[in-house]
Amino acid sequence: MKKVWIIVFGLSCLGLSAQKKWSLRECVDYAVEHNLQVIQNQYSKQIQDSNLKMAKNQYLPSVSASMSNNVSFGQTSFGTGSLRNDRFSNSANLGADILLYNNGRLEKTVRKTQFDVEASQYDVETIKNDISLQIAQQYLTTLLNREIVKISESAVENAQKQYDRAKITTQVGTTAQTILAEAEAALAREKQNRKTAEINVGRSLFAMAQLLQLPDYKDFDIEYVEVPDQLEQPLKSVDEVLTTAFENQPQVKAAQSRINSALAQTEVSKTAFWPTLTGSVGIGSFYNNLLTTNTTGVDATGNLVMERNLFGQYKDNFGQNASISLNVPIFNKGNTKLQVEQSKINESVAKITLEQQKQTVRQNVQKAQFDVDANYETFLSAVETEKSTKLALEFADKSYTAGRTTIYDVNVARNNYANAQGSVAQAKYNYLFSLKLLNFYAGIPLTL
Repeated sequence: MKKVWIIVFGLSCLGLSAQKKWSLRECVDYAVEHNLQVIQNQYSKQIQDSNLKMAKNQYLPSVSASMSNNVSFGQTSFGTGSLRNDRFSNSANLGADILLYNNGRLEKTVRKTQFDVEASQYDVETIKNDISLQIAQQYLTTLLNREIVKISESAVENAQKQYDRAKITTQVGTTAQTILAEAEAALAREKQNRKTAEINVGRSLFAMAQLLQLPDYKDFDIEYVEVPDQLEQPLKSVDEVLTTAFENQPQVKAAQSRINSALAQTEVSKTAFWPTLTGSVGIGSFYNNLLTTNTTGVDATGNLVMERNLFGQYKDNFGQNASISLNVPIFNKGNTKLQVEQSKINESVAKITLEQQKQTVRQNVQKAQFDVDANYETFLSAVETEKSTKLALEFADKSYTAGRTTIYDVNVARNNYANAQGSVAQAKYNYLFSLKLLNFYAGIPLTL
């Protein structure tokens, strides 16, 4: 039994150690595959695909079949008298018609629908991009919070050393009890800061799990990524990024496809001004049965003519027909003209939408470039501040050991150094995200 428990415990430890840690690429791939908004827009894309199939099917003829049965009882008038007319009749018809001409309405409708399909596909890509950027930002936020935890742990270690030293000096009587109390309070503050940093890590992981829409967030974790202190520079200028973004960003492509769709819809609406030529063919037959008699009359020799059965009459009465019809529009209350005008208004709206999308992309790229420059300068400034506060902490610690300063000065210097370390980490990750965003608009995939 003891061996069994050892095995169970070992497997449990193995399962804990093998807990999955998600990379940025895995997070992005999972999000774009399982996100409900993406799935919803993929259904919209499927609807447009069906519309395209229906538009192409309009080239095929429409075929229909019909069968009718009719029975009547009672007198039928003729001349000045009436005649008993109990009758059963049956007919069957099969027909097909096809559009022969309408100034290319079918081709224009197919082309318009193809642009709608393109736009819906770009809409899906736009949502995927938005989600990818949200994932990347939250991923970097989690890494930042973990780096702050490390800074807090280092501060706790220093505060612990300060407390241990104050405890010894207080016990031997070389320092006052207030020094020990202040060292204990400083240690408690640093532990509180560490706990807050750890909670922020859990909060950022929870936010990431919600972005991924995972059912269970408690076991979610991400890979540790070492972010170097030497920050890379942008690969392209703003003008180069804008040129690439206007060509590749799906929201811009979707707006352009909707312009093409609106232009095609105008051409479709104009076809209503033209005549419509339709061809039709059909076959059919019928059956009659006089319920009061089984004769239909007499022949030339005076013999009774008996009614033929169903199949016999269908054979005798079988007929074919073909026709071509022309429908010329003359006046429909001006609706066609108004529909064309509405289509042209939609063209203008689509063109404005394209300019809005370009303006949004331009602003995003310019903001990303501004953030890259500003965050880089902030990072350099924060690094210098970190160096000076570290030096100040070293001097304060040496002075306190020599008895020339108080423990309060040491605590102030340590807090300044911890804040400077946090500012460096914040600036570094802010710069990294703004750089990744700028590179993303330049067509470079999100990676760490």
